[in-house]
Amino acid sequence: MKKNCWEFKQCGREAGGAKADELGICPAATDVRLDGIHEGKNAGRACWVLAGTLCGGQVQGTFANKYKNCEICDFYKTVRREENAKYQLSITILSKLKNTLVQTG
Repeated sequence: MKKNCWEFKQCGREAGGAKADELGICPAATDVRLDGIHEGKNAGRACWVLAGTLCGGQVQGTFANKYKNCEICDFYKTVRREENAKYQLSITILSKLKNTLVQTG
């Protein structure tokens, strides 16, 4: 079964997670705009495109600022391998986010 980032990393930042009160709920666990991408819940299998996710215990900034770190992440590599030909490029996922903002904004 494919895991979402919070399950894979066991960060505890999902709703009701062990560290949600201390560190806040991660945007990957709550951002419904990317629900279903790579068969994940919310943005759980596209966390690298969202600002505010954790890496190495540090809250990360925008996609442009964090992507180099994400490319070497074990979870990111796992998603790329699991999705293989069905992997959606980051530019495609970012476009979906932008289009959603335009529609709702």
